Amino acid sequence: MNLNVHSRDGQDTGRTVDLSPAVFDIEPNDHVLWLDVKAIQANGRQGTHKAKERGDVRGGGAKPWRQKGTGRARAGTSRSPLWVGGGTIFGPRPRNYRQRLNKKTKQLARRSALTYKARESAIYVVEDFSLDTPKTREIVNLVAALELAGKKALILTPAYDEALYKSGRNLPKTNVRAAGDVSTRDVLDAQVVIALESAVDVLNRQLGDEPQPAEQ
Repeated sequence: MNLNVHSRDGQDTGRTVDLSPAVFDIEPNDHVLWLDVKAIQANGRQGTHKAKERGDVRGGGAKPWRQKGTGRARAGTSRSPLWVGGGTIFGPRPRNYRQRLNKKTKQLARRSALTYKARESAIYVVEDFSLDTPKTREIVNLVAALELAGKKALILTPAYDEALYKSGRNLPKTNVRAAGDVSTRDVLDAQVVIALESAVDVLNRQLGDEPQPAEQ
C-alpha cells in the first residue's frame, strides 16, 4: 500500500511512501483492541480513593447512654455507620487497577487500529520538517492545508520533538506523539492520522516483520 507524500502547504510532492501490509493491512482483532484500550484506561487510574470507615472516624469512644431504661435504641458508639458523622459502610479503599498485556498483544492492537485508519483513508503523510521554536500557528496551518480543520488529528513524529509537541499541545483537537510511543487509544481516538514521512518508517520497522537494527 502506497500513500502520496504531501508538503507542509498541502501540495503533492510527487513521491510516495510504502505502508507495510504487516502493519496497515492485517485482519483487525477487535477483542485485542478492547483489551488494550481497557488496560490503558485502567492503568491511568490513580486508585487513591478512600472513605473513612468506622475505625477511621475520630471520637465515639464512650457509650452515648446507658444500655437500658432510656427508651431509646441501644447504642455503643456515636461513630456507628447509622449515625450522622459515623463511618462509611464498605467504603472505597485504595487499590491498584493496573493491568498487564504482553508485548505481542499490544502490537497486534496497534496494527489493528492503524489498519482501520488505513481502510478509512484517514492516514496522511507529510514530508519531514522541524521547528526551531514552538509555533502553534504552524500546526494550525498544516492541518488547514490538508483540509482537515475541525477534525481530531493525531500527528506522528519519528521521535520526540519538543518544539512540535509544544506547538500542538494547546490545540483541543490535536495530539502530537512520537511514532514509537503511540498507543492504541491515541490512534482510535483520532479521526485522522498525520504522519511525518520518517514516522511511517518507524511504524513499519517497529510493528512490522522487518528485523530490528542491532544496538551498537
